Amino acid sequence: MKIELQPFQRQYLKGLAQPLSPVVMIGNNGLTEAVVREIAINLDAHELIKVRVLGDDREARVAMFEQVCEELGAAPVQHIGKLLVLWRPSDKARIELPKSKKALKAQP
Repeated sequence: MKIELQPFQRQYLKGLAQPLSPVVMIGNNGLTEAVVREIAINLDAHELIKVRVLGDDREARVAMFEQVCEELGAAPVQHIGKLLVLWRPSDKARIELPKSKKALKAQP
């Protein structure tokens, strides 16, 4: 179950993700079970995370991004270069998405 975001919600999350550092790295072994588990743990802890992917194959990165989102029920926020930004709400909802574009503009 993948979460669908409205464009303005994605824009809001991109802004929140900008100062973040990658917390998980996908190495040359690709998307192993251990890596997926690590991503899940970090999503539970932080909701919004960056993942760095090693390797130059863009199609492989896109496939990994889609696979992680599908398996973990996360929303794809951004894929820029070798960085993937993922968001998944946790039980302790730290990040509240704006409900409309107007709400986005009203925030500081």
